[in-house]
Amino acid sequence: MNPLFRTVASAALLAGMAATPALADSYSLFSGPTGYEAGNIMTHLSIIGVIPQNIDSHITGVPGARLGISSGVSPELDASYFLTPNLSIQLIAATSRHTITAKGGALGNGATLGSTWVLPPTLTAQWHFPQIGVVRPYVGVGITVAFFYGTSPSSQLLGTSDKLGLRTAVGPSFDVGFDVPVKGNWSMNVDVKQMILPTAARLDHGSIHAMTGLDPTVVGFGVGYKF
Repeated sequence: MNPLFRTVASAALLAGMAATPALADSYSLFSGPTGYEAGNIMTHLSIIGVIPQNIDSHITGVPGARLGISSGVSPELDASYFLTPNLSIQLIAATSRHTITAKGGALGNGATLGSTWVLPPTLTAQWHFPQIGVVRPYVGVGITVAFFYGTSPSSQLLGTSDKLGLRTAVGPSFDVGFDVPVKGNWSMNVDVKQMILPTAARLDHGSIHAMTGLDPTVVGFGVGYKF
């Protein structure tokens, strides 16, 4: 797991723990009230930061060159259905815009290749631990399918015979976060996801290929409502 995800996830959990009283010696991670019941639906509206890691990036035929995809910020809507007080299934919907660059090797400081929008629906199974003070922590694992659309080349590439293209990416995702009830059915939420998404790009009818471990870390802060 990349260092950024570990750092942000640890900071989020520590922040949640700081908002609670000291844990009782008898606290158990697997028994006790979670604040939820089977059949509950929890929704969140959040602002997320999408931070691509661009791991193991390379461009064919250009030694030392690598592909980069910029960070983005967007709203996110999610909904979780509770199968049991501990187990829920969550689906998220969000889309963000990113700039694509290439640099290194013979490319030097590089150039902007274009921009794209990404739609990464993610289905996650989440385990909700018993409530700790005012904090309701959870972890999850799931799968992400990243669709790229609205992809357009920069003015530097308009003379090429083919548009910039990005292949749909599929990979696992990991999740950690917590809810803090504030009033009635309302709560505040902090959530961190790590997605593993190898992504391929092509130019000039596929004669030029590039690969990058997009692997975005997604950090979200939002408000939730329980039905």
